[in-house]
Amino acid sequence: MAARDWNSHPPYIHEGYRSTILRGPTKPLVPLKHTLSERTGPVFGHDCLGPDDADLTVNGRNGGEPIGERIVVSGRVLGENGRPLPDTLLEIWQANASGRYNHDVDQHDAPLDPNFLGAGRCVTDANGVYRFYTVKPGAYPWANHPNAWRPNHIHFSLFGPTIASRLVTQMYFPGDPLLAIDPIIHGIPAGAQDRLVASFDLDVTEADFALGYRFDIVLAGSAETPMED
Repeated sequence: MAARDWNSHPPYIHEGYRSTILRGPTKPLVPLKHTLSERTGPVFGHDCLGPDDADLTVNGRNGGEPIGERIVVSGRVLGENGRPLPDTLLEIWQANASGRYNHDVDQHDAPLDPNFLGAGRCVTDANGVYRFYTVKPGAYPWANHPNAWRPNHIHFSLFGPTIASRLVTQMYFPGDPLLAIDPIIHGIPAGAQDRLVASFDLDVTEADFALGYRFDIVLAGSAETPMED
């Protein structure tokens, strides 16, 4: 396993992000060599996808359309030196347009959307391209500090060729005023924070249907996307 680039990734413990103080390791990590089973499987691919898995505007319908601003999120998954990574399974999950997750633990005083599941998945094509249809997630309060609010964001999980090769990150939206005061993104080195902010892209936008955002994910090299632990 390659050494972590601390110029790109957040530290295990960041004082502003209070839960890391409780869960972050305080002693040196002990690397464990992967066994054959961890290096070879099981793997995930096209055969585990449903026809609507990548369209969050339809895969959670319960008789109507989900509420919110419809968007397209697309990009490429790239390795070192810009090499595209095909057949990479991406999973996303997010709050609905009012800032609430479709999960029993989320007790935010905001309405649930019966037509929005808030989760989807797809596999990158031969050029490393992925594409999701969804609605723009809302901001929501969290208990990190008084009057704390998370910026609009979408969680991404990426699976590589083996079960042990999973990475998790978040995508933010350009121009969000909450980015300036969010301790999670500010736990990332300043030079790498912008790598988590998508860009509005008219080429991804679909006329009369949905605004488009581009978010490329780089897994190695000097432009590596910051990942969570």
